[in-house]
Amino acid sequence: MTGRVAIVTGGGRGVGRGITRCFLEAGADVVICGRKPLPEPVEDGGRQAHFVQADIRKPEGVESVVNAATETFGRLDVLVNNAGGTAYADTLTVSPGFHRSTVDLNLVAPLNCSVAAYHAMKGNPEGGSIVFISSVAATIPDPVTPAYAAAKAGLSNLCRSLAMEFAPKVRVNTVIAGLILTKDSETYYGEGGKDVRDKIPMGRMGSPEDVGNACLLLSEPRYAGWITGAALECHGGFPYPLTGIDH
Repeated sequence: MTGRVAIVTGGGRGVGRGITRCFLEAGADVVICGRKPLPEPVEDGGRQAHFVQADIRKPEGVESVVNAATETFGRLDVLVNNAGGTAYADTLTVSPGFHRSTVDLNLVAPLNCSVAAYHAMKGNPEGGSIVFISSVAATIPDPVTPAYAAAKAGLSNLCRSLAMEFAPKVRVNTVIAGLILTKDSETYYGEGGKDVRDKIPMGRMGSPEDVGNACLLLSEPRYAGWITGAALECHGGFPYPLTGIDH
């Protein structure tokens, strides 16, 4: 990925941090964003991601992130729509604004980021690659976090629709992530994922880098140049959610 530029939304923590480090390790210049200041920089091999504080639920936030990539590094090749997540809430009593905010973050923001990224990528000789980070929660009913699950399910159709509309210049694919071990998820699944790893055929929860490497695969035109509108399942053989969790 040397010479290429990637944006990873929500790339400073959790799964996003692992994705960012994978792209840095592969040689890409990486722009990351988040609503709050970054506690510590994201680095790998002496190289550091460029951080932009922005709320991508707002059009001006999307614009600032894409502009940071093109103005700082002169181009944009990859967008990983990673920012997302949810919190536990009683579906019957939570405010309508909670549901709207969840859908905005997990579905509407990735759409707006993708449109902005397309315009930045379409002039590249090799076009570009957009990757959505979805969840196994999108594949079956999830009564714990229905707005989140519905938004992630919506990403599947959005991916296929944009893949047709953005072709042939920009490819659009989805990584469907399973149970991933982060500091947040360890609170629910036990230290090292001990409470759930016996349920997973691969014998462990996934790492943020597992998801990052899947994103790299879909972003590299030599390996995935004819792959678009596809969903890559990255769940260690356990394609079912146990709870809603911020990824």
